Amino acid sequence: MFAGTLTKNAETAAAVYSGMIHSARFDIAIQLETRTKMSERSPDFDVTAVNKSGRKVHIGTAWSETGNTSGNPYISMQIDVGLGPFRVNAVQTKEAREVGSGAFEIIPLVSNGAMKSGSISGELTAMDADNAFAGYIANMMFDLDFMLIENEFKTEETHPDYRIEVSSPKGHPIRVGSAWMAKSNRTGNDYVSLLINTPDGDLRVNAVQNEEQRGGQTFSIIPFVDSGEQAQDTGGLSLVA
Repeated sequence: MFAGTLTKNAETAAAVYSGMIHSARFDIAIQLETRTKMSERSPDFDVTAVNKSGRKVHIGTAWSETGNTSGNPYISMQIDVGLGPFRVNAVQTKEAREVGSGAFEIIPLVSNGAMKSGSISGELTAMDADNAFAGYIANMMFDLDFMLIENEFKTEETHPDYRIEVSSPKGHPIRVGSAWMAKSNRTGNDYVSLLINTPDGDLRVNAVQNEEQRGGQTFSIIPFVDSGEQAQDTGGLSLVA
């Protein structure tokens, strides 16, 4: 669960890119500095940061990449801040590409694995304004408070209706998943389908209403059961899909 920003610096700067990376546990300023490539697949950049003692330290490496389907450039990073290595991508929105901006958004690398939901507790509550939801999801390994914020990038039916966000220690929003409004083919009742990225894989859950809750603002989060009703393509955590 990571988020952040990355900006291309002026050509005269020592670092090619500067930015911030956030998680629920830290907020870290980073720089990407050009390194000598030893082979075609060796990293293009060293990722550095300044520790609490003021010393610049190497925390990872990064590659300049191009999307296989979109053809859009992005930056793939592998970073370790002492909690074990993790992967993130720095991508550009359509608007940033159109104006030639050097601004990127850091998002989690899409996981190919699916985490079994198992024993899950959670709740989702519709807010009175801004078409948003507040909620939590928890088991014995994690406990997350989150918000569902309307997805302003939605342009196609399969795109998520909401992005799922948590806050870093300094209050920066971190995109950790996507959510779709759905309707049960069997009962006709509305529910919310959520895909949440965790370090152990992608967690799928549904937020549903029982008879007592129906018509109200509160939904109970339950493990996802594949009944063939899932019409949306929930296979990724990109900006819009």
